[in-house]
Amino acid sequence: MRPDVLTLAARLAERREPFVLATVVRRVAASAAQAGDAALVTASGEFHGWLGGSCTQPVVVREALAALADGEPRMIALSPNPAAESRPGVRVFPMTCHSGGTVDIALDPVLPARRMVVFGHSPIARALARAAAATGFAVEAADPQPAHGAVPEGVRAVSDFSALAPAAFRDVCVIATMGEDDEDAIAAALRLVPAYLGVVASPKRFAQIGDTLRARGVSGADLERIHSPAGLDIGARTPEEIAISILAEVVAESRREAAQTPGPASLPTAQADAVDPVCGMTVAIATARHKAELGGRTYLFCCGGCREKFVAAPERYGATFAAGGPPPPAGTPR
Repeated sequence: MRPDVLTLAARLAERREPFVLATVVRRVAASAAQAGDAALVTASGEFHGWLGGSCTQPVVVREALAALADGEPRMIALSPNPAAESRPGVRVFPMTCHSGGTVDIALDPVLPARRMVVFGHSPIARALARAAAATGFAVEAADPQPAHGAVPEGVRAVSDFSALAPAAFRDVCVIATMGEDDEDAIAAALRLVPAYLGVVASPKRFAQIGDTLRARGVSGADLERIHSPAGLDIGARTPEEIAISILAEVVAESRREAAQTPGPASLPTAQADAVDPVCGMTVAIATARHKAELGGRTYLFCCGGCREKFVAAPERYGATFAAGGPPPPAGTPR
């Protein structure tokens, strides 16, 4: 793997930005790619690295973005004979560029650790912070009085609620303040717009909290999003058991959310594609780098070589003007 790809991956991971690693795992001549060649695709669709000719890039970028959307790795193949490459678990796309080779590419989405903000210094808060950190969460302990207890190893301490900023829609917030700063903590958590917000409180206490928050202007819709008492009903009693019940509910809610997220087949990728008039490869309109203007229309190309051939003899590729006017260009979205 190229060092620059590894360096970029490390930087993105440090900044907690999602990306996809694309690696060639199989090639059949005459593909320019070699097994082990790798590239990185960012969440904005930027492509870095080498996977052979540029003809593969539009398909790789489109499928990489779909992998980021559902968080699932996938295997794709590009081949001049797609029917012959059909295999379980592999998405096959036509390779119409002139190289004629076949390439299999593994796409592995790298997502930042999900953030959990735990409010409070109660035994339940500390137990949950430890358990969440051990299960892969990036945990922040929000407590205006951090001297009340040591912050568990691997947990970032935040002493000012106003210093918290939204990080991602996948955030989790749990209020375990247990009577101290409950309303302030919930208001701060709501500003983060978390995917899950749980409050450790009895029904009676949460009703009182709700009345106070409504008086502060918090909407009923926001209050209805709150899970209280937080955690699945597993008969938990100790702080550690309650922490496990909360983690279990977070996992259950996450799986439910993922099941309701549209998969790649439902993504509107077809409307964002065009066809290279020279080789017939799919080109992503939003990220197309090679273009040509002719007769007031824009033609898109998978690589500079195809563009040069088109510009030299556009009539060879259907860019002719009949009496009825110019035909729809091959770069028009399908």
